Amino acid sequence: MTSSVCVIILTYNEERHIQRAIESVAPIASQIFVIDSYSSDGTVELALECGATVLQNPFVNQAAQFQWALDHAPIRSNWVLRLDADEIIEADLQREISTRLPGLPPDVVGVNFKRKHIFMGRWVRHGGRYPLVMLRLWRHGHGRVENRWMDEHVLVWGGRTVTFDGGFADHNLNDLSFFTDKHNKYATREAIEILNQRLQLFARDTELSAGGSSFQASFKRWIKEHVYNRIPFTVSAPAYFFWRYVCQLGFLDGRSGLVYHALQGLWYRFLVGAKVMEYESAIHHLNDKREMLAELSRLTGHRLLSETEQKPAA
Repeated sequence: MTSSVCVIILTYNEERHIQRAIESVAPIASQIFVIDSYSSDGTVELALECGATVLQNPFVNQAAQFQWALDHAPIRSNWVLRLDADEIIEADLQREISTRLPGLPPDVVGVNFKRKHIFMGRWVRHGGRYPLVMLRLWRHGHGRVENRWMDEHVLVWGGRTVTFDGGFADHNLNDLSFFTDKHNKYATREAIEILNQRLQLFARDTELSAGGSSFQASFKRWIKEHVYNRIPFTVSAPAYFFWRYVCQLGFLDGRSGLVYHALQGLWYRFLVGAKVMEYESAIHHLNDKREMLAELSRLTGHRLLSETEQKPAA
């Protein structure tokens, strides 16, 4: 049985990465869609030169943008692959997809990849950062993206998932200023998710399971929402760093590894907690959810109210 793969890549000012990303999937892709959020650099031109089809849509968050792609791109392939612009499908995973995908039985609807993270030119092997098992390839019509502001995953139905072993790398070429700015924005979105979990301000997905995604992803989600987020961040963030850096041997990743684990495993987690504290303090006196969402929208810069909710009451 032949298998065709449609690759979807979300972009905004990714001229540094987009050609590399497209070239890494070109040997296995029958369709490549770049969903661009109106980049101001050369991203669109480079994507077109590489043979991708470019569609543009205003950005709200990752989940909404990717789901827009699934709903609007003219996908003809029978498999869909999600790839970030700064990620790479390495040669051995290309071969594995090409050889194993056509032979998968019909009850297999999703494929997990083992992602590795390259930071400051070095593979972060320890601290629980490899492998990060995540569902990135699924049968068209059997998957969707969770409706979440942060930490969204692909959910599949109608069958089981398997895991491929080939190389799949997250290798962002930008500097530390970009890294910290990106994680500052991530922290805002994750704080929104945590507050929504606590206050039930708007609808959110709670369906992540080992059957519909990877066991690792569903287990980590459960620990985060039922244990970690209920501990004061002044305790949980340092404890998490200690767990990663000492208990999970993050110190073996060297000096660059210390920078990564300290920023991503301590500073970022602490920042998320601090933002939750800030936002909670700003809305604690409000009783109406619409007023809470309006204030959170103002503080975060994200549009959290629907069109109907933004209309003034009659």
